[in-house]
Amino acid sequence: MTPTLVMAAHGARSGHWESVMEALTDRVRRARPGAPVELGFLEISAPLLAGVLAETPGPVVVVPMLLAGGYHVHIDLPAVVARTRPDAVVAGQLGPHRLLTSVLTRRLAAAGLRPCDAVILGAAGSSDPAALDDVRAAARLLSVRLSRPVTAAFSSAGTPTVAEALERARAGLTPRAAVASYLLAPGFFHDRLVSSGADLVSAPLGVDDDLAALVWARFDEALARHSVSRDPVPAATSVPPGIARARW
Repeated sequence: MTPTLVMAAHGARSGHWESVMEALTDRVRRARPGAPVELGFLEISAPLLAGVLAETPGPVVVVPMLLAGGYHVHIDLPAVVARTRPDAVVAGQLGPHRLLTSVLTRRLAAAGLRPCDAVILGAAGSSDPAALDDVRAAARLLSVRLSRPVTAAFSSAGTPTVAEALERARAGLTPRAAVASYLLAPGFFHDRLVSSGADLVSAPLGVDDDLAALVWARFDEALARHSVSRDPVPAATSVPPGIARARW
């Protein structure tokens, strides 16, 4: 039986944010016609992930619609899966990844990025140092693609803040500072980036074929790891992190 891909997003108090996530889910469905795909939210938005998991028959692979690790990836999401579908396989978060770099590059170009602009990768932030490192890794990938330095900066927890990164950029020789929105959809954190005073702010990652391809890539990676974990192993051997001991 073909596993159902369950996209696990955070949730937001924004109808626009929710509509973008729903449109992205449709794009993921179109990328692999006939494959079952569902969308669930950890909090705030509906339907809640717990209900989606409980109501989805057959094998399930959960793909976190999150760009970096942190509380939701390492604590919140595994707790929901453990309560509702302990047989589910959980994939890794989306970023960092070269496909995200491609989307970021196109969004910056559409916003009017110039060759001499300083570039800041603007993310929400986290209290988890590993999550901040994920964003910095994404900034390094974007730096290579753009052939210029890219600074990772954060709107909430994490340093430097977007304001600090902008101040440093303007202290240099570059005439303008551009912020690449490292967010999935419009909402509270993107509004912060827009109001930061940057010379230009790109649109969020949004609905994109490369993002849909990345969701399926994480799905396939999780299934491949699960297949390996099903090989006979000694009882004391641990299952790789994030992969439940599924029974299918």
